[in-house]
Amino acid sequence: MSTGSTVAELVPADELNYEILSQQQLIWRKFKRHRVAYFCMIFLVLFYVLAIFAEFFAPYGPFKRYTDYLYAPPTPIRFIDENGAFNLRPFVYKITSELDLNTFQRSYEEDSSEKYFLQFFTKGEPYRLLGFIDTDIHLFGVGAPGVFFPSGTDALGRDLFSRMLLGARTSLFVGLMGLAVGFALGLFFGGLSGYYGGGIDMLIQRLIEFLQSLPTLPLWMALAALVPPEWTPIQVYFGISLVLAIVGWTGLARVVRGKLISLREEDYVLAAKLSGLSERAIITRHLLPGFMSYLIVHLTLAIPHMILGETALSFLGLGIQPPAVSLGTLLQDSQNVQTVTINPWLLLPGGLVVIIVIAFNFLGDGLRDAADPYKHL
Repeated sequence: MSTGSTVAELVPADELNYEILSQQQLIWRKFKRHRVAYFCMIFLVLFYVLAIFAEFFAPYGPFKRYTDYLYAPPTPIRFIDENGAFNLRPFVYKITSELDLNTFQRSYEEDSSEKYFLQFFTKGEPYRLLGFIDTDIHLFGVGAPGVFFPSGTDALGRDLFSRMLLGARTSLFVGLMGLAVGFALGLFFGGLSGYYGGGIDMLIQRLIEFLQSLPTLPLWMALAALVPPEWTPIQVYFGISLVLAIVGWTGLARVVRGKLISLREEDYVLAAKLSGLSERAIITRHLLPGFMSYLIVHLTLAIPHMILGETALSFLGLGIQPPAVSLGTLLQDSQNVQTVTINPWLLLPGGLVVIIVIAFNFLGDGLRDAADPYKHL
């Protein structure tokens, strides 16, 4: 065997198997091997679908009140009845309540003499799907006079599960909107600072240092307090997005500035200048794509920060206000010790926030590892 033999000479032609992959395909292949991040991506996609079609998946409307079921615990789903017989169809028992005149606390018990089977694609309260499709079909429910509260009810007898789905939609998309504005601001100011330098760089960096030196929560409170009280919930929705964007762009701008400083002296940038490209085209076509993988990871890691910001403001009464529903407004009912000791299910919106934030963090870790060009397959 000669030392100059090639791979094609050593391996039969029919056994050679070449595969040419683009950068996006390589990133996707490495990302799928990160099992936790891949699972979190699927979970978040499904959860966003649930949030978008929340009225369909929710058994009741967000403001539907059941005055006989104030602070009712979650309704257990059963397959085995009181006689030990197994039922293929899930069902719930009738719920009866009794008010203790000494403590004024309601106690709830199941009445096994009446049971109600869960029905799918059942008719219920009318709503507008996606804002323009009039319908009254819900994914599941029970026939009247039975009730089914998967996560219990609040102080006004409203189904917490239905309100959590609708509140999650608000919180998730407030985060996306605020992130979009903050992302644009970070790219714009970071690009100006890193590419031009000089006085522009000095002015932008001092502005960033000033904003970063301010305490985050008091700054959010001060900016949210500027929202006029007569605004509608929709206007407050956009106001909160702008508040989150104003204080969320500085970190990205710093990173963009550092990347552009390191890339603007490369030979391909000089070639682009000599070819007559405008400075805007050089930044958008050549410099920013050079670290696009980092920008993608930043997006996934910034979304939970926006969600936590909206939740904190609404929890403190400075963000989205009732009757609008968000995860933050739902947590306002859990500000007393009684909630933890007597009605712990009111803490479920907080648990949902934790799960969403953890899922986004794992997704960001997986994307970061997949986009790292020095990490092997």
